[in-house]
Amino acid sequence: MPNSLAESLSPYLLQHQDNPVNWVAWGPEAFETAKARDVPVFLSVGYAACHWCHVMAHESFENEEVGAYLNEHFVCIKVDREERPDIDQIYMNAVQLMTGHGGWPMSVFMDHDGRPFYSGTYWPLHSRSGMPGFPQVLEALVDAWTNRRSDIADHAGEITDALAQLAVGTGTTSEDVPGADRVGVAVESLLKSVDQTWGGFGSAPKFPHATDLDLMLRVAVRTGDSRLTDAAELTLDRMAAGGIRDHIGGGFSRYSVDGHWLVPHFEKMLYDNGLLAEVYTRAFQVTGNQRHADVAAEILTYLQRDMIDAGQPGGLGGGIHCSEDADSEGVEGKFYVWHPSEVFEVLGEERGSRFCAIYDISERGNFEGSSIPNLRQSIAKWAEQSATDQSELQRLLDEDKETLRLHRATRIAPGRDDKIVVAWNGLAIRAFAIAGVVLGREDFIATATNAARFALSEMRDADGRLLHVYRKGTAHLPGYVDDYAILADALLALYEATADQAWLAEAVTLAEQIVAHFQDSEAGGFYYTADDSEQLITRIKDWHDGSLVSGNASAAMVLLKLSRLTTSDWTSEVEATLRCGETVIREQSRACSALISVLDELHHGGAQLVVAANHRNTVPEIAQGVLAKYQPGQTTAWHVADDTKQDAADPSATINPNLLANKTALGERVTLYRCHDFQCDAPEIDP
Repeated sequence: MPNSLAESLSPYLLQHQDNPVNWVAWGPEAFETAKARDVPVFLSVGYAACHWCHVMAHESFENEEVGAYLNEHFVCIKVDREERPDIDQIYMNAVQLMTGHGGWPMSVFMDHDGRPFYSGTYWPLHSRSGMPGFPQVLEALVDAWTNRRSDIADHAGEITDALAQLAVGTGTTSEDVPGADRVGVAVESLLKSVDQTWGGFGSAPKFPHATDLDLMLRVAVRTGDSRLTDAAELTLDRMAAGGIRDHIGGGFSRYSVDGHWLVPHFEKMLYDNGLLAEVYTRAFQVTGNQRHADVAAEILTYLQRDMIDAGQPGGLGGGIHCSEDADSEGVEGKFYVWHPSEVFEVLGEERGSRFCAIYDISERGNFEGSSIPNLRQSIAKWAEQSATDQSELQRLLDEDKETLRLHRATRIAPGRDDKIVVAWNGLAIRAFAIAGVVLGREDFIATATNAARFALSEMRDADGRLLHVYRKGTAHLPGYVDDYAILADALLALYEATADQAWLAEAVTLAEQIVAHFQDSEAGGFYYTADDSEQLITRIKDWHDGSLVSGNASAAMVLLKLSRLTTSDWTSEVEATLRCGETVIREQSRACSALISVLDELHHGGAQLVVAANHRNTVPEIAQGVLAKYQPGQTTAWHVADDTKQDAADPSATINPNLLANKTALGERVTLYRCHDFQCDAPEIDP
């Protein structure tokens, strides 16, 4: 008989509805039950695409004996980390404090007040490789709860105190905003950690670290430092050649288990692909190398094709789903690997042989007897060696990949988590908007527009506040600071791409809500949860880049950009955030590149471009020309003479009137006004 998770919207929780464990959802009732029964709480946190979550579930949570023991001695809570990142962040901090590492599945044992006293990640059913079996862990904890309760209480108190300190950041708020020199120190530290052979940062396992790459490209544009461009391109090229990229269907997996990007954990996450699509687009803008644009377009085409929500009957579609699983038929990566015989069967002997040679598909295999497609050398080198025109070879390979993709679609596909999360959609919307302009892809702009409309219409409550997650016609859970900030930044990118004032007005509304509900007006910075959200054991501030951009960096960046464009000025809030995060910036710069980018924007930004055009139908072409180059630190304002798409209010009600005053198109098509801090140079007519 299904447990109470059967009533959940979360695909991850629904995966556990038939476990013999009497799982319950997070809530006060669970802790009240634990107190009444005088048993500890077991919190298990994971997500639908997580391979090791599936392994622990199959080994332990589907085991009748383990389930019976858990039910007798614990109240068991199951949480989807993607639905409740606030819970996940607090207790992941606890895991890292107690064990020195973290990951999912996350397993935390708590008292009746939610204070953690023991934790870990994956435990096998039976002890192996120095790891105790999960039943052994449970028995030891029951013994401690029964016989050493005071020790547990003392330890839980110490951990909770440490979490409270960690939640608001290390050290005290600085009197001064960190100086511009901290940006240089941070990028030098990044350069020292680059793997000069395989790219990436540090050793295996390797994650894409998109915010690090973005910081390097941002500073490279400003300083002309080729070391930064070279390091970013090395990493982007190595990732694009590796098995972490799905060469057949597009998109990137979450990370590589090895140091040369070959073997991924095969789950594909929307946040990774949104961030990487933007970074590859930026790399194309900075270098002009078409291969980066091709990778960006491939990622976004994958999202368009496979991850867009069709909507409910009579409702609006266009939101973008969360993830695709690592496993199919219970086997990690089975959907993605190949044998030469299958490639020959689909492509024929001649084309199949060429494809297998280029994409490293062999009888021996490179992953558990099968082959993960990857490029051991570039297509340009293959073309040179075979005396073939590179563009013709690429055309043939693209045809082969599409043929293989259609064949692969007949396999049993990995599960998809069809939740829609605001912040993750924001990352994708921003990437679609930027790439749409830079690559001249109106379909990308349309995808961004539809996803933004979906979030703004389907993922708000009656008061206009964001709701974090949506699935099958229902949006729920209050939005977090990164939901507001990342979506606002995406809407700003849509405004710059389309000149549609409505997006800018919506971005300002979200920014106002950030300041009203998330700001720490005393110490500075922004809390991850709103002032009227559920109160957990502590209220955290998110400083470090993880899977997403940190909450404080996201909020500060969009507030700073909007301050340079609109009638609202949040510069003091941005500076307070940087003062509050000074210790993190100084001591942990490798973990907060997005915050370093805000610092760079503050000290080196301020450029403003006003684009005055006569006709709205010329906006796409003008936008592509104006925004072709990456210009970090610059905001773009539009004034279109025949505009019928402006917000109902006068444009100057949103855009700072000092920026728009007397800015009209003096030529046939377009006039550019280059400004800094609202002081403008002579107009450039039809440049």
